Amino acid sequence: MKNILFLILFLLSASLLFSQEKNEFEKKYEMKTYYMVFLKKGPNRDQDSATVAKLQEQHIAHLTKMADAGKMDLAGPFMDNGEIRGICVYNVATKEEAEKLANEDPMVKAGRLIVEIHPWYAAKDSKLK
Repeated sequence: MKNILFLILFLLSASLLFSQEKNEFEKKYEMKTYYMVFLKKGPNRDQDSATVAKLQEQHIAHLTKMADAGKMDLAGPFMDNGEIRGICVYNVATKEEAEKLANEDPMVKAGRLIVEIHPWYAAKDSKLK
């Protein structure tokens, strides 16, 4: 009987300690779902250079508008000329909203890029250092 009582007290103590540690972590790092958008090569990449330049200008304007509206926290191209051309981290409530915004990109509309979207869990207001 003593052993059972000791075991119960031990488990309760361990449980309380773990929950306190978890709460301290959660207080320091509130977690949030973001949406990682991979911009990949699309099927229509045969535009002339003038059209590509205009699309690029519109693409940058679209990204700037989303950042200014607080819908996107991070964006940039990859430098290796691979299949994945760039990434964006969207700060929106749902995957559907991320899809809508990504599909409004002029490069996506033109078929020069396609998107692949994944929910991503990270500390709220994370930033690069």
